Amino acid sequence: MENVTVKDIVEMTGGVLLCGDADTPVQDICIDSRQIKEGDLFVPIIGERVDGHRFIESALEIGAATLTSRHDGVVVAQKPYIRVDDTEEALKRIGKALRSRFLAPVVAVTGSVGKTTTREMIAAALSSMKKTYQTEKNYNSQIGVPITLSRMKHTDEIAVLELGISEVGQMDVLSEMVKPDMAVVTTIGVAHIQFMKTQENIRREKLSIVHFMKEGGTLFLNGNDPLLKDAVSTEGLTCRTLFYGTEDWCDYYAKDIVYHDFHTTFTCVHGKQETEVSLNALGKHNVLNCVVALAVAEENGIPMEKAAQQFVNFEGQRQKIIRLENRFTVIDDTYNASPDSMRASLQLLCDIPCTGRRYAVLGDMFELGEDEARYHREIGEFLLNKPVDEVAVVGNLSRNIKEVLQEKGSSIRVASFTDKQEVAIYLMALLKPEDVVLIKGSNGMNLKEIVDILQSS
Repeated sequence: MENVTVKDIVEMTGGVLLCGDADTPVQDICIDSRQIKEGDLFVPIIGERVDGHRFIESALEIGAATLTSRHDGVVVAQKPYIRVDDTEEALKRIGKALRSRFLAPVVAVTGSVGKTTTREMIAAALSSMKKTYQTEKNYNSQIGVPITLSRMKHTDEIAVLELGISEVGQMDVLSEMVKPDMAVVTTIGVAHIQFMKTQENIRREKLSIVHFMKEGGTLFLNGNDPLLKDAVSTEGLTCRTLFYGTEDWCDYYAKDIVYHDFHTTFTCVHGKQETEVSLNALGKHNVLNCVVALAVAEENGIPMEKAAQQFVNFEGQRQKIIRLENRFTVIDDTYNASPDSMRASLQLLCDIPCTGRRYAVLGDMFELGEDEARYHREIGEFLLNKPVDEVAVVGNLSRNIKEVLQEKGSSIRVASFTDKQEVAIYLMALLKPEDVVLIKGSNGMNLKEIVDILQSS
């Protein structure tokens, strides 16, 4: 935070200073007492299992000040205690107030799949000519977004913020804080359908991002997504809307897509403009992410030719291709999984250049509600007739994938595991230097352990 004192925090939150110096400077926000730094404002969040108020004293051994909803009256302490009714709501107020100080444009990114990679690609494209700030780590929730907003600086010329939701009503809360000048919606899938109930509800919630978009703002929609393709009419959108995709009716689209040895080339078309792109990533989904990144850059005055140079050596924090020298290639996509991202990753496995065998290690996908078994069975259906040699499933739900492949008489060999170390040992006995293995599952499955074992063995 820039030029913020305890007095400012009191005004932003509508709180009361119980003790301490109102002129104490505050430099950052921290919600984890174990990560507190000098100058931090500690915000104790009341969670389902732990109440952060328990750690106020230890946090203030290093930190500058704290919010509290558990203290009343006068507190005898050297450092400032700011009394608020609700610490999480106070955090959102801080985020909203700090956003009002940021005068540069803000691009918001949301969607069921691909938010992080799309945000990273947009930031990469914009940074070709502008000082660009983007969401750090996974700070895209109602708690994370205020922290993200607090770290924007007056020297930043544009910001790219990721917005993640899981329940109805959350997008209004986030977009009211962020007030984007531009917004990107990547896909409408079934992630979090356990809470949203239908894809139509998910679409309506994602598109509510326009409710607080600044006047004259631009919305970018994935024209390859059937639920977004007709969103203008079905949801009554009135803002300026641009489509991106691989069809020539889109405002920005990719053509002549060719997959090479671990990179992709294509031509990005906008009107009469055609820009050749070399992307250090594979998969049609990554081509779409790159196209919208180029579109956002172009709409912010950065020529697509200039922005495209950023993708020759692009590296994202999600889906990573790890080439283990003289051994085999690993597609590490263990951060999270939904049916749409699972299909995209499996298609990537099929498209990636491979002279050996293709293996897939698939874990459970969470938060899919009462139809969770069906969604896993659909992945099995998707795999039928795909050029995958062997599938190893990990977890109870993913056994539905195995059952479909066996019921349909697929030539794909299938194994089932419950222990991740056993999976790693199994793979090391099978994999040869020319082979490729995809490892994919929801974050709670902790399949990254398999990748770590393979890399360190």
